[in-house]
Amino acid sequence: MIEYITGKISELTPAAAVIECNGIGYFLNISLTTYSALSQNTATKLFVYESIREDAHVLFGFISRRERDLFLLLISVSGVGPNTARMILSSLSAPELEQVIVSENVNILKSVKGIGAKTAQRIIVDLKDKIKPGDNTLNISMPQNQEVQDEAVAALVMLGFPQTASMKVVQKLLNESPTLKVEAIIKAALKML
Repeated sequence: MIEYITGKISELTPAAAVIECNGIGYFLNISLTTYSALSQNTATKLFVYESIREDAHVLFGFISRRERDLFLLLISVSGVGPNTARMILSSLSAPELEQVIVSENVNILKSVKGIGAKTAQRIIVDLKDKIKPGDNTLNISMPQNQEVQDEAVAALVMLGFPQTASMKVVQKLLNESPTLKVEAIIKAALKML
């Protein structure tokens, strides 16, 4: 699992960036928000989501961890794939999207290309409890021991479980018992997945 890539920006378009890291060029799909942040830079650090399908390994890059967290929440909604999530994050910045979900503003979501009324309502219903209204931060707050979470999720992914489902289960376990060790989390997660 790739957490982030740091390197020189070799190519940059509104939809993609090639980041050169130690002589290897990584092609990352990006949102317009990330493109705007990169357009003045020659080097960057992008947080990564890796979509593994039968026919391709596709990387998505995000300028902030917050944007990636929202992307992960969006793709957890039934009917919202990575490209649709990227389209939403291209149309709305992370704080704007959080506000739209908290205020349950279906019309703004429907204004995003490719999002109909049912999908917009599903996004709001599925995600409104995962975003706190007061401070516009994600409710999937980072556990105190990020290393434990990352190790547990990586182990579950290596065992063949989907990354999104693994992340949800590990976060739930850490929210209930923040002092759990990696081994205990993995054993408990295997029973839940």
